[in-house]
Amino acid sequence: MIALADLLAEEGRNPFEPRPPHFPAKARNVIFLYMEGAPSQLDLFDPKPELTRWHGKPLPPSLTKGLKLAFIKPTATILASPRTFASYGQSGAVLSDYLSSAWAPIVDEICMVCSMHTDAFNHQPADFLLLAGNMLSGRPTIGSWVLYGLGSESKNLPGFVVLSTGKSNMSQAAQWSSGFLPSNYQGVMFRRKGDPVLYLSNPEGASQDEQRADVDLVAALNREHYTQTGDREIASRIASYEMAFRMQMSVPELLDFSKESAGIRAM
Repeated sequence: MIALADLLAEEGRNPFEPRPPHFPAKARNVIFLYMEGAPSQLDLFDPKPELTRWHGKPLPPSLTKGLKLAFIKPTATILASPRTFASYGQSGAVLSDYLSSAWAPIVDEICMVCSMHTDAFNHQPADFLLLAGNMLSGRPTIGSWVLYGLGSESKNLPGFVVLSTGKSNMSQAAQWSSGFLPSNYQGVMFRRKGDPVLYLSNPEGASQDEQRADVDLVAALNREHYTQTGDREIASRIASYEMAFRMQMSVPELLDFSKESAGIRAM
């Protein structure tokens, strides 16, 4: 009885319904810029004076004993950053000459975390560790956790959107995967060409009413299957189809920048 009540409650619940946080919220959105391939932090805001002192010298035996790295030989010599560093702002944050002109005026508005460290010495495991908290694949990524924990205020648009450009060391889909969370928490990628979201447009000759009828039929079949199996992934699928249909109505207007003023487009 308890299990049935839980399943019935889950079926009628919007998985994206906004959830109150534990503490009063100061932010309404999270924008996470994952700039893979950027310069090393050693050349930007994390100077290493000891590297300068050891520049051109071989690694000391105390560091190479038992050291096993994928691409670095024990006979390698140390390379210091060629950048120059200085302190800026009231915080005294250290920036290299790569960043000083752009960041110096706003450095006191930025939270710079220089205490993070990792045992990952290869790209893909480090990517997984940063985005999902573990060097192994299959875990929910940061956007999925935010959507799972806080929900979304929009009923017509996905709460976790991905804008992608360039190539990556890891499978791009793995960067916004929902892992072991239900699939409706994974990111939805907006594309730069064609339909902003794949299959957003109806096939030629298919009307909106026909599309609505298709979605209703599939939802009815999925609900019947759900009552037989109790598989919550089916409930996620129903919610995903409904979200996709509503996106067909709202996304084209959302991304039609031609209606924005010239001033907005310039910004």
